[in-house]
Amino acid sequence: MTIEVNHQPVEARKGEYILDVLKRNGIHVPTLCHMKDRFPSGACRMCLVELEGSGRLITSCSYPVEEGMKVLTHSPKVVEARKTILELLLANHPDDCLYCGRNGNCELQKLSSRLGVRERKIRGQKKELYLDRSSVSIVRDPAKCILCGRCVRMCEEVMGVSAIDFINRGSNTVIGTAYNMGLNTSSCVNCGQCILVCPTGALTEKNQFGEIRQALDDPEKTVVVQYAPAISVSLAEEIGMEPGKDVNGILNAALRKIGFDYVFDTSMSADLTIMEESAELIERVKKGENLPLITSCCPAWIKFAEEFYPDFLPRISTCKSPQQMMGAVIKSYWAEHTGIAPENIFSVSIMPCTAKKFEGHREEMMQKDLPNVDAVITTRELASFIHMYGVDMHRLEPEMTDSPLGARSTAGKIFGASGGVAEAAIRTAYYKITGKELAQFRIPAVRGFMGRKETRIHINGLDLGVAVVSGLGNARELLDEIRNGRDDIHFIEIMACPGGCINGGGQHIGADTGAIQARSSALYEIDDREPIKVSHKNPDVVSLYNRFLGSPLGELSHRLLHTSYQERHVLK
Repeated sequence: MTIEVNHQPVEARKGEYILDVLKRNGIHVPTLCHMKDRFPSGACRMCLVELEGSGRLITSCSYPVEEGMKVLTHSPKVVEARKTILELLLANHPDDCLYCGRNGNCELQKLSSRLGVRERKIRGQKKELYLDRSSVSIVRDPAKCILCGRCVRMCEEVMGVSAIDFINRGSNTVIGTAYNMGLNTSSCVNCGQCILVCPTGALTEKNQFGEIRQALDDPEKTVVVQYAPAISVSLAEEIGMEPGKDVNGILNAALRKIGFDYVFDTSMSADLTIMEESAELIERVKKGENLPLITSCCPAWIKFAEEFYPDFLPRISTCKSPQQMMGAVIKSYWAEHTGIAPENIFSVSIMPCTAKKFEGHREEMMQKDLPNVDAVITTRELASFIHMYGVDMHRLEPEMTDSPLGARSTAGKIFGASGGVAEAAIRTAYYKITGKELAQFRIPAVRGFMGRKETRIHINGLDLGVAVVSGLGNARELLDEIRNGRDDIHFIEIMACPGGCINGGGQHIGADTGAIQARSSALYEIDDREPIKVSHKNPDVVSLYNRFLGSPLGELSHRLLHTSYQERHVLK
């Protein structure tokens, strides 16, 4: 059908909402509550447009197109209504933009600039609301919340956790946890997806800059850093480069400029994870026990299972995550190799994920009263840290990671994308069973952005059922099927964040689908380009087993690289 927008004819499809038509035709209308691919709520009213002739103001996100309708997107009436809505939101909003973690990347701030709201015309009563710092991963500041509901919808509809919701009534309404207790007692899994959708500074990660800077300034400390596979293809957006650009070499240089003594790539310990996990998969399939084997790389998924699916804990791999494996090896093998006392090593990891902060504090991740990893920062925090130390990444020459523990395969690198762990595990499991490499390393069936992917891999008469899930809501559906008797799947990869770590809760805020896809493409381009494509051919991994660990699932491997989990009781 044809509708008229700002006196110009525009094509529309039956059933579409006005906002979708406007976006497709390059007409920007501001929104605050709107979430792409989610049923519209129309709560914030910021997307108002005027129906010409009637003078009615309607929400473009929730109003379907009609044949012959005439829409004005920026009439005086519309602009004035939007300004009034914004002024009401700002009436009791804190005046602390200078100190806010979202300063410069705040949707409320940007709207104020675009709509010319430069003074407070409406003054509301500022409420004394509790700043929740109880979580080790996420800080919640209700005073900055504008009740758009995006975090609530993300937590409930996408992640299937429902740790937060609207509580109280009327002007006393806030977003909070069960019984309005601290986030640490709730069912929150620390994934950080709520931070990515929050338009203000109401939700931020808890940073550990103070501890890291103190360690860097301490001459008695050897400060080492590792970075996850997704970091090198995600950081570019935070430092003014095109999305998906691989900054691996200059990242190594930047970290040394900051003052880190040694730099390692967590992709190496991702290879180590595959060596252990593939051996675990083969052993369980042979015995027919505790199947399907479910991956354990994602700490948000692990906490989700402890809370909602404790009956599945025996099926989860006992392997620690690559972050924790690297931390454990650094404070054992590497400490011994370099002659540095483990207690004098301060180990930092850079992760695309806020849940890794929680994982770093788990009791299970300690060795001889020392944490495997001492501090965790996200991709966003890394960019801030680089700026804090005045490092210009545009002027650096690429450098290599340190050795040993610096080499990686591309199988370890693709961990950053949904399906990467499963693909890497299949490559090595196939070799261990047959003694031959896969004829084709690519496994297209487990790649892509679908929330759920399934395939079957045939290995020497074994018909291996493989499922890949991202987004915990999708995980719920699959796990419920297995609870109800489904038994044709042997191996499941679960990542809490939709699309995997490339879209983790610690990544760039405001990235669109194209940017996230660019990150994924960059990982697979590395896989296509580089020669070592399987974890079992990583020379540092081979050397680590020969010189220290012995064999996968051996006594020392179990002590350093494996763990267990228990049912967790939280407020729901």
